[in-house]
Amino acid sequence: MKRLAILLVTILTLTSCGDEVEFNSPAFQGNREYGLWKAEFTSASIDENGFLTFRAGNNIETVSLTIPSVAVGTYILGDVNSMEGRYVDAGGTAYSTNNRPDSSVSIYPEYGFVKLDEINNNTFTGTFEFLAFDESGLNSIGYNEGIFFRVPLTSGSIPAVVITCDDTEIDVTSTRANYLSTFSSTIEYIDAPSYANACNVYSEALLFKSDYCGDVDGAIQQQISDLNNCVFPCNFAVQNRLTAQAAFETATIGTYIDACEIYRFYLEQQIEFCGDDEGSIQAIIDGLDCNDDDSDGIPNIFENFNGDLDGNLDDDDTDLDGIPNYLDDDDDGDGILTINEAKDVDGNPIDTDGNTEVDYLDDDDDGDGVFTQFEIGDTDGDGVSDYLDTDDDDDTILTINENADPNLDGNPADALDTDADGIPDYLDNM
Repeated sequence: MKRLAILLVTILTLTSCGDEVEFNSPAFQGNREYGLWKAEFTSASIDENGFLTFRAGNNIETVSLTIPSVAVGTYILGDVNSMEGRYVDAGGTAYSTNNRPDSSVSIYPEYGFVKLDEINNNTFTGTFEFLAFDESGLNSIGYNEGIFFRVPLTSGSIPAVVITCDDTEIDVTSTRANYLSTFSSTIEYIDAPSYANACNVYSEALLFKSDYCGDVDGAIQQQISDLNNCVFPCNFAVQNRLTAQAAFETATIGTYIDACEIYRFYLEQQIEFCGDDEGSIQAIIDGLDCNDDDSDGIPNIFENFNGDLDGNLDDDDTDLDGIPNYLDDDDDGDGILTINEAKDVDGNPIDTDGNTEVDYLDDDDDGDGVFTQFEIGDTDGDGVSDYLDTDDDDDTILTINENADPNLDGNPADALDTDADGIPDYLDNM
């Protein structure tokens, strides 16, 4: 019934052209400038992209119709090469629906359509009309009430998978969602390469859509133009910089170096995508010190203990060994490398004995009266090194209460040995 209905519509259309077509042979005809134009030959071809083109003509002129899909449907002509009505006259002048008319001729031209009604045994039947302009946009050729009937496929083959406008719209929806996700409000930092990659994929999907759906009103091209060739937007770079700046300004010893490097990276990114005509951003970069020159886990900036406003680090020497702290891998000279001193889970130094001096600056880390440099090993085998153990021998008497340093110089050489067994009381659990 459907095929009969299509045939009936075709017969009616052909009758309106004023000249009956023989249905047992291919036909291509239409009213051109309100006079019947009938082709003497016609054929169809499918290129490597799956685009279908009908060609028809006589000895002096030709007409061609191109649509992007070998699928029944209506295709609006104009503005994209994949959907075009084209006429070439006897003098070789080409008229195309893709040529824009001069404003003096028509501001809103009706480009036309190709309606593919039937595909049967590698032949094609349908209707068409179009208004095409030459390159100047001042001259036009129009066809209406056009029909093509059982035009045979003479070149190429029908693709196994036919792409349609609907398919490209689905692709655009998917790639747009991925593109938007690259700068979602839930992301801490917008990654420029990820943005560019997703943007380019989305842009290609839009181009693909214009090929298969058309873009007569220019809406798709406007969307593509709005992407600005997928250049990373300046406002995103500023957003990244402000996020990094906030993290940098609240960084602690354990997080400072990473925060500083990240801040520097996004300052440089801001210069790349926004410019820095006054040099103010570069001045901030030049003033950053993200280094830890002695690799002791304490950034240089935190080793300015006397708070010199000029940032001088050479006059800070906690253990008075002649080596400034920022170059000294054992800042307090207690025999425990600064990098190995106690830290919390975030890498920040801690104060084991609670005397307001963090361990890497404290010569008696556990506050037991014996300097750290003299507390080697783990006497009681409890897994806590003596220099962090307040009861070195695990006899329930705190080391500080076992007269480990009677002269209070931090050296336990004079420690009390009550039973004269050669083991000072603070290390003797007998």
